[in-house]
Amino acid sequence: MLHSLVVGLGRAGAGLHLRVLARARELDRDPFHPGAIIACDPAPAARRVPPGVTAAESVRAAAELVPPGRTVVHLCTPPTGRTELLRELAELGFRRIIVEKPVAPDLTSLAEVERLRTAHGLRLAVVAHWLDAELTRRLADLVQRGPLGRLREISFRQHKPRFTHSTATGGHPTAFDVEVPHSLGVALRLAGPAELVDADCADMRCGDVVLPGMGGARLALRHVGGVRTAIDSDLTAPVRERRVELEFEHGSAVGHYPLSDQDHHAQLTVHGPEEQWSVFPDDALTEFTLRTYRRFKAIGPEPEPAATGHFAIHRDVVRLLWAAKQHCRDRTGPARQRRRTADHAG
Repeated sequence: MLHSLVVGLGRAGAGLHLRVLARARELDRDPFHPGAIIACDPAPAARRVPPGVTAAESVRAAAELVPPGRTVVHLCTPPTGRTELLRELAELGFRRIIVEKPVAPDLTSLAEVERLRTAHGLRLAVVAHWLDAELTRRLADLVQRGPLGRLREISFRQHKPRFTHSTATGGHPTAFDVEVPHSLGVALRLAGPAELVDADCADMRCGDVVLPGMGGARLALRHVGGVRTAIDSDLTAPVRERRVELEFEHGSAVGHYPLSDQDHHAQLTVHGPEEQWSVFPDDALTEFTLRTYRRFKAIGPEPEPAATGHFAIHRDVVRLLWAAKQHCRDRTGPARQRRRTADHAG
């Protein structure tokens, strides 16, 4: 049985992973050690944990409460500065690690993650649970079976108001790092490798506060097989939306991913010779957690080859996000960069 250690008690750690672990342990007790979940946070002010969870002062202190070789770590800190924690966990003997998306904020950090992965034999699973979602599986089935002909275009809309979290924390460098990794991974799964065609990002303005690059992000891709993907994420939108549309030669499919943990149902409408509409349970994060623990328990801590499986998709996600950020930086120009800095300071 595997112990659980949650590192980072912000929205991802306390708001998602602890809740999902509770649900997963109820659904299947076999992979989980029955003892308390251990949790810690690098920021002392964030060391508040719910009942039934044991708090540790640090990662090193947590290593004295659980056996590192038989523990799954949920690394839920923001991507900036995450490699230092990953290095500390590896040195303490932790090998099975679930990492929040994106796996790294830039190419330098990605190279360090891969170095640590190889040097310490880490077994990493990146939380991009849309890849394992039931809606994604049904979309992939449409693409592979081809009842509507060849896939031509993919478009995503990922909108939600994120003012409070964005102004309170600075762990995500841009809007590209918040919602876009989910849809980008799905696009790569459905249509294969891609290159960046265009990208843009917007500032977030909330009263007198200006957060450069945090208002929204857009990118366009061209896949190797000719499919085009457009992703649009607005973090200042008044309403939430997680919509995907696939355009085929002879029809289309429109899907809606669950918006929050309040309702785990997805919807799919297929427009073709026959109209089809379906609603189905799609608690993708809980299913991802269960599958990951079962796999970790069955196979052990040995690493997967870096170029295979979902990890290869996560590497491409980081590469394309970095290309998008560089594209936006090049288009911004020195004058606008100075204006943003002045606005943010004021």
